[in-house]
Amino acid sequence: MTDLAERREPDLVYQPAEDSRLLGDATREFVDEGDVVLDVGTGSGWVASVAAEEGADVVGVDLNPHACREARDRGVQTVRGDLVEPFRNDAFDAVLFNPPYLPTDPDDEGDDWLEKALSGGETGRAVVDPFLDTVGRVLKPEGEVLLLVSSLTGLDEVTERAAENGLATAEVASEKFPFERLIVLRVITDNHQTD
Repeated sequence: MTDLAERREPDLVYQPAEDSRLLGDATREFVDEGDVVLDVGTGSGWVASVAAEEGADVVGVDLNPHACREARDRGVQTVRGDLVEPFRNDAFDAVLFNPPYLPTDPDDEGDDWLEKALSGGETGRAVVDPFLDTVGRVLKPEGEVLLLVSSLTGLDEVTERAAENGLATAEVASEKFPFERLIVLRVITDNHQTD
């Protein structure tokens, strides 16, 4: 039997880092036992496993087949797919997402899996915007999203895009680094009553 550490492919799968930890901490605060949770872009499955530790029923989704395998090795039920596309309407109490958010020169964008996990396109929102356009479909009426973004991504632009999709945002966690501030946004439908 292959050891889990031997099966990990760090050059192909985004591994937990400062942003993962910040989203994991927010997950502990907002995810409850019995919640049905989707971890979009699950990568290694680390954030999904945090939600599972809180008693949630968790599924991860990722385009990267290597990430799907690593998340499954971590015990996370995982589907290979794009954002929320594989899932039915009104399915989740919570959706977690640590997207590719780093602004990247289009000429420098590679096609390997790890670069795809980091590159947010020219604005840093190449994946964030389509996510905000579609995530409301899979949320239960009282559902919420925990979305990690960077100050480099354009916080105002992210909150404006959310509002265009009938979603309200509130900052629930942040951490300052030398070149950026990482922020976890709680995103809910406009008609959802906040606590």
